[in-house]
Amino acid sequence: MKQRLAPRAAAAAAVLTLGLAALTACDSASGSDGPKLGADATIPDTVPSGTVLRVGDPATQTAIEAAGLDEELEDEGVEVEWANISGGPKTLDAFRAHAIDVGSAQDIPPLFAQWTGTDITIVATTNRVDATNHPVYELGVAPGVDVSSLDDLRGKKIAYSPGQAQGALVLRALDAAGLSQDDVELVEIQSVDDVYVNVLGSKQVDVAPLGGTLLTSYLAKYGSDGGTSIPTGIRDDQSLLYAPKETTEDAGKAAALAKYVVVWAKAKQWINEHPEEYAQAFYVDHEGLTLEDGLKVIAQTGQLELPASWDETIARHQETADLLAEEQDHPKLDVGALYDRRYEEIIADALGAGA
Repeated sequence: MKQRLAPRAAAAAAVLTLGLAALTACDSASGSDGPKLGADATIPDTVPSGTVLRVGDPATQTAIEAAGLDEELEDEGVEVEWANISGGPKTLDAFRAHAIDVGSAQDIPPLFAQWTGTDITIVATTNRVDATNHPVYELGVAPGVDVSSLDDLRGKKIAYSPGQAQGALVLRALDAAGLSQDDVELVEIQSVDDVYVNVLGSKQVDVAPLGGTLLTSYLAKYGSDGGTSIPTGIRDDQSLLYAPKETTEDAGKAAALAKYVVVWAKAKQWINEHPEEYAQAFYVDHEGLTLEDGLKVIAQTGQLELPASWDETIARHQETADLLAEEQDHPKLDVGALYDRRYEEIIADALGAGA
């Protein structure tokens, strides 16, 4: 059964009522209990009747529905239950509660899932064309603070979320500037939603990584007071789909996921081709921005690309994991082992065939 996205206010209310107790209560009804599938086994081409794929990815849900691609999922026999869950911490909580089968993230949350005891598998990935000029994040600078380059970070108070992409960006920025954690004051903040905007605007921190709607919101709210932002020049563009290993080990859900990743990839292509429609559907109707601001976010994003080979993506992801292992005292991680490359082939074959 399809669940349509509500406007922002209703969606926010829905999230507030979606506690972990409720998530856990869903487990017995929707958990993975189909035939087991080996990691090297061929993924079944047919989705068993009654298989439900629970997806936490509101942004892609919007694109799929706006493009009419949900009809393709229905034709393939894939029943999707959408959850209004996004962001690394909320997605990981949902994985641990067995509440969703697959979620969307940037490159850091899957690493922290592994480091904190939740085995995951990466099943799809996308990058940004001309990624250095279309970063996910800039460094927001508090009103009255003089930061015009990465060299100016020395001695500054910087908002820092260790388990999220924003935290990794901070470490990359320090590394690029030849600075260490001892050269700045990292202020650990777990939530990166509006909290980052508020602590930066109120000058509780000097610098905070902001992207997308948060960057737009910050500059609109505090720009007149002197709030600014600077680009980092650091590539930070990877986004991906990942799932608990139990999802890809369930033959029925793995089959449904194989159909879903193709539609996911087509939705990314549709966003490239229909920026104004997507801006209206997601940034205006779901996020509450103006169309002008939504189009600004899309312009900042630039075009998305779906790499036919994941080799270069995995290599960059490994570099990030190695940096975090060193800076945050985590064990070394073989990132390549996290990628299920059966799905790489499925996506490449489907898009290459013009499907």
